[in-house]
Amino acid sequence: MAETPVIHVLNGPNLNLLGVREPDIYGRDTLADIEQRCVKAAEGASVVFRQTNHEGVLVDWIQEAREGADALIINPAAYGHTSVALHDALKTLSIPVIELHLSNPAAREAFRHHSYVSSAATGVIAGFGAAGYELAVQAALTKVRERG
Repeated sequence: MAETPVIHVLNGPNLNLLGVREPDIYGRDTLADIEQRCVKAAEGASVVFRQTNHEGVLVDWIQEAREGADALIINPAAYGHTSVALHDALKTLSIPVIELHLSNPAAREAFRHHSYVSSAATGVIAGFGAAGYELAVQAALTKVRERG
């Protein structure tokens, strides 16, 4: 672990539209608002915060985290329900992985009930809206500290 822990926070498709896309489900916070919440919750740890609409870019960033991160938080969005590639990339990591969802997929449409990411994650946080990101950062820091 680096002297200052590094947490990568990766965001999948359509999360760039937070604040305007279905705010009754995803809330009114923008992704920039959520990034600020993560930095504050990180208590001085370094936060690398990214978003893409492209599955392959997420895979590249997950692979990058193998060398540059002490923990990874991922909101895979819809890719969580479809991407074996994300699952396989996450399985290469030896750092804590937190899967995160703004809404509770289990309380939504049936196709959202399965996540390929969950079986590769250390833990899952879902249904707490933007506050879930703060919970994920706190959980990631706890896991990093436990590992020493």
